[in-house]
Amino acid sequence: MKLIPNRFKHNGLFIIMFLLTVTIVIIVSISISWATLRMSENFFIEKFSITNSKVMNQISDKLESYHDSIVIASTNILQSSTVKSVLTEKETNIEKMRSFYNLDQQMKYIKSNLDPFEAEIFISGINGVNYTTNRSYWPITDEELKESELIKQTRATPQKIVYQYYQLKSDSPNNKDDFIVASRALKDPFSTSIYGSMFFVIAESEFRNFYANYTGSGNDVYLMNKSGVILSSNQSELIGRMEPELIQHVEKVSSSKDQYIIEEFMGKEQIILMKYMPSFDMYLFNTIDKKQAIGGLIDKKAIFMICMTIVLIALIVSFFLSRMLTNSLSRLVKQISNASQNKFHQYVTVDGIYETRQIGRAFNSMLDELHEYVDQLLLAQKQQRNAELEALQQQINPHFLYNTLTSIKFIVQQGEKKEADAIINSLISLLQNTIGNVSETVTIDKEIESLQNYVSINQKRYGSRINVQYFIDPECGQYQIPKLLLQPFVENAFFHAFTLKNHGYIHILVWSDKNHLICEVVDNGDGIEFISDSHLPDTKRNQQLFKGIGIRNVNERIQLLYGEPFGIDISSTLGDGTKVKIMLPIISAKMADNSKTE
Repeated sequence: MKLIPNRFKHNGLFIIMFLLTVTIVIIVSISISWATLRMSENFFIEKFSITNSKVMNQISDKLESYHDSIVIASTNILQSSTVKSVLTEKETNIEKMRSFYNLDQQMKYIKSNLDPFEAEIFISGINGVNYTTNRSYWPITDEELKESELIKQTRATPQKIVYQYYQLKSDSPNNKDDFIVASRALKDPFSTSIYGSMFFVIAESEFRNFYANYTGSGNDVYLMNKSGVILSSNQSELIGRMEPELIQHVEKVSSSKDQYIIEEFMGKEQIILMKYMPSFDMYLFNTIDKKQAIGGLIDKKAIFMICMTIVLIALIVSFFLSRMLTNSLSRLVKQISNASQNKFHQYVTVDGIYETRQIGRAFNSMLDELHEYVDQLLLAQKQQRNAELEALQQQINPHFLYNTLTSIKFIVQQGEKKEADAIINSLISLLQNTIGNVSETVTIDKEIESLQNYVSINQKRYGSRINVQYFIDPECGQYQIPKLLLQPFVENAFFHAFTLKNHGYIHILVWSDKNHLICEVVDNGDGIEFISDSHLPDTKRNQQLFKGIGIRNVNERIQLLYGEPFGIDISSTLGDGTKVKIMLPIISAKMADNSKTE
């Protein structure tokens, strides 16, 4: 909440709710958009894979058709006695001419099975005789054929047709230098001896026609053997190369329940489909560039604009709804926060939703209880002050009254009527000011008058060994102080400050200092000892020097009336005397009357 500017501090809940709503709307929108895109992609890929699986089946059917034609042709060659005799027997030139003529007629008939595929046949016998249906189509020399892998692979597996890739030397005059060669050994079924080899040759560019119509930009076909060598592809630069990356995907595609995988290939994310063709003992791969295939299907810009529009509408709606729901609470918070400025007399408005109305009612009810409690507390404090005042008014020591009356009786008996009359008048004035006046505060003049009567009585009894002097600022005469504030300290000075000394003085000083009223009672008597840093005496002995309600009670009474900054400060030194300093606020008689009225 510290991050919220001060002018928005009463709208914290609204800001939090709105920001939370914004966050949730954005997260939900992004999640839905992402899920929609993913579902669309998965749906398209699923349908696309089904379509391409059918395409691969069509390609496979064409390749199988070509393979079937080769099987028929190879079977016819194996069953031809003419072919066998030409490739195994040694004949005269005339016989060779006749045999070659018959062989040529026989091969033309057999090749008719391959005419739709533009493939040529080449046969080679153990007697060194070679025959081809078109020498220019596959201009391989007899020596090259003997040294090539074609013969080795053919004889290694004489029972089946082997498909291999063959590339003519770079200096070959034929521009069709890449070929797919299907080969099979010529084997006698009875003696199981091999008497030659047959080769069915088709240019890779012609072989590519089996699937060329199904390829396009980002849609490629690869025919690869188990060693990882690409025999044919619309990506001609990869033909003849080994691609271990593709062979690694064979097991993944085979184990995939979707019959396709999405993996990196050729630096792009590709949808990869695969089919194994047992007739060719090869893998047929179809790879589709995912980005290129899906890019045109899903308009991400349009989806983004739609999402932004939805988010904007949701934010506007949530803004007004949040504002409407939190307005009453914001007003309530503002009113509650300003309650202290109105001294808790301003009730809050009860409106808005159910929860804010309940809070408003509870707060108003709390204010009622608070006012009642404060009234009771003020009444209790007033009663306490009155009780303290009554207790203080009873602090005229009974012994003091007894001794005073005894003194009056003695003086009367001595015939000193004027002296007796003066003491009686002083006693009457003292009793009137202490007991008869129930006011909590009196003016400085009244307090000094009562104090002078008290001092006059004591001096009549004990003589003038203690000199009392008054230093009162005339401007302070009408200032108000608590009644009987100075009398207890003067009394203590009279009866306890001069137990060791026979003579001394007591000075009463009153003056104002800025906004403070200072009263001091200073004597040069025996003094007292402080054993702590406090400015009030701690020991029982020191406390006994101050009769009546005690210094601490007087101090607490002052602080109760005026607050912590005011009170009593006592400083004393053994043998040098004691100074009692009382600090009070300046309160005029008019201010006191206004306070009583309130």
